[in-house]
Amino acid sequence: MARTRRRGLRTMGALAFGTALVLASCGGDDEGVPIDDTPADNGEDADGAPAGGTLIAAISGEPDQFDPHATSAYASFQVLENVYDTLVVPDAEGEFQPSLASEWDTSEDGLTWTFTLRDDVTFHDGSEFSSDDVVYSFNRIIDDEMANAFRFASVDEISAPDPHTVVMELSEPAPNLLANVGGFKGMAIIPEGAADEHDLSTEAVGTGPFELGSPGAGGMTITAFDDYWGGTPTVEAVEFRYVGEATTALTSLRNGEIHWTDNIPPQDIDTLQGEAGIEVGISPSVDYWYVALNQEVEPWDQVEARQAVATGINRDQVVDVAQFGAATVNQTAIPADSFWFHDYAPFEHDPDEARSLLDAAGVDEGQSLAIMVVQDTEGVQAAQAMEANLSEIGIDVTIEQEPDSTWLDRQAEGEFDAFMWSWLGNLDPFDFYHAQHHSDGGFNAQGYSNDEVDSLLDQAAAELDQDARKALYDQAAEMIVGDASYIYLYNPDVVQAWAEGVGGYEIRPDRAINFENVTLPE
Repeated sequence: MARTRRRGLRTMGALAFGTALVLASCGGDDEGVPIDDTPADNGEDADGAPAGGTLIAAISGEPDQFDPHATSAYASFQVLENVYDTLVVPDAEGEFQPSLASEWDTSEDGLTWTFTLRDDVTFHDGSEFSSDDVVYSFNRIIDDEMANAFRFASVDEISAPDPHTVVMELSEPAPNLLANVGGFKGMAIIPEGAADEHDLSTEAVGTGPFELGSPGAGGMTITAFDDYWGGTPTVEAVEFRYVGEATTALTSLRNGEIHWTDNIPPQDIDTLQGEAGIEVGISPSVDYWYVALNQEVEPWDQVEARQAVATGINRDQVVDVAQFGAATVNQTAIPADSFWFHDYAPFEHDPDEARSLLDAAGVDEGQSLAIMVVQDTEGVQAAQAMEANLSEIGIDVTIEQEPDSTWLDRQAEGEFDAFMWSWLGNLDPFDFYHAQHHSDGGFNAQGYSNDEVDSLLDQAAAELDQDARKALYDQAAEMIVGDASYIYLYNPDVVQAWAEGVGGYEIRPDRAINFENVTLPE
């Protein structure tokens, strides 16, 4: 049974992607909680709110690196969201808006996209932004075969006919091209030659509202970029503190040591909403949690064995233990609020059926299964629930907790029985399925390969009719779920909390964290 929690929220439609989004903004005139070392005001913004100061944010993980084209870690993008820009950017409703590109046109046959660039943009190193930087950035992703190279599969050529125009020639129509080049900061624009002149794993040369500081073991600070084309940010700096323990992060917020966190113990969400001095924002998200079994190793190369795990897991129990109900059980990737949602749930929790499937696969009682999770996350509690579920069908689960960087390395090298994690910030169905389940997908770490699914995903990627496109993705989703390429668990809510009196912040379903317009409590 699906369980949801939706409180105190304002619902808005998002027609571009058919996604109904729920937003909660913070702000207000109430007196804020005290924050240690809060700098003095440097004036007021246009709305009369106090400006300046340093916002202190506690995030749960430490970024593995800061190269936007190389990292896939959410902790990195929490910082980079404020440092880099993309050609276009999704707003809180999932609709794409101008960013470094002020406008764009598509040819009648859908094969030529022309982007007109802003002419008032400066990089953090003082160099002027131009179309050559866009060509360089995208070609770097393609030529170096970086993780997001798959997003350019239909791109034949990228050219810069003049300093403020970029033309992309496609081999076939790509209805999701804007999502591919602007859906997240992994497609950030860097200066031409930046990868040769800088160590982008520790340095950043973006065009965003904040400049990257020097990474530290416990956190890092980004500072306002005075020449930002969108106007100088409201606060002078944002200090990110890496706080793995959710209870510690919440205590810091309650004590006035930080202004903002998204690291909140699920069991505290209910009580936190009524606490004085704290604002809580809750929104449905466009991400999902899942388990992937390594299909390169026995017995998980057999579909019956994977289906047994999918049938043996009690998703409602997993949500209760890991999320305290702040999530919606799902067996496909796309949340129910989306136009692209497909109501398909073939795996009811049934230990007897799961045991029969294991027998069909020739799996003996006591089969071992190591589930790799990122330490100090809700994934640990979810894995513990699954450990109990799977013990009922004769599978002995071991939970392997790893730091972000080790988890990513082991996933990339295929050194796992199973891994559990989430996929964040999807807007287009291409982002939900293609990289993860196409045989040539850049994030197909589990080793799934199905020619029919490949064909469906390829057709859907180029289909311009929205209803026909959805039908193709529905077919692909049923096969992906049936083959247990991923075992989907739930779509979590976005839950964030901040000090009362913080203004200008907007919680987003794609979990993008933007502090450009935030003001501190008086």
